[in-house]
Amino acid sequence: MSGYGRADSEWAELADVGHDFLVERAKLGRLTSYTELNVTLARRTGCRPFDFDRADERAAMGHLLGLIVERDQEIAPSDPPLMLSALVNYLGANNAGSGFYQLAKELRLLPMSASADEKFMFWARQVKRIHERHGDGPTVA
Repeated sequence: MSGYGRADSEWAELADVGHDFLVERAKLGRLTSYTELNVTLARRTGCRPFDFDRADERAAMGHLLGLIVERDQEIAPSDPPLMLSALVNYLGANNAGSGFYQLAKELRLLPMSASADEKFMFWARQVKRIHERHGDGPTVA
């Protein structure tokens, strides 16, 4: 689990705290941004924030989101799996990042040849199901 200049223990803490934060957002029926997640993680853990100006740090955030998806599936298995990372968008956007779709393909939740429309509909269904699982808040889909 180590890598990107962080110890295994730091990844574990970031994944736990990130999971809890995303569940909080889900209970509110809300999305969050990479920026808000980054700030919240740094504040709640004391770990250094991710530097989104660097490609390796953006990849590290993607790695963390993958860990959060794994952690969520361990805590609350679902079939088909839910990807809690669906709640994280680019600031000012209403869609997930490319890493979300790549992970969905790796998990065989989305066809490798999925069109842009198929990807968007998959993301919207994930967000809706996550909000339904955690509360009665509004959804974006």
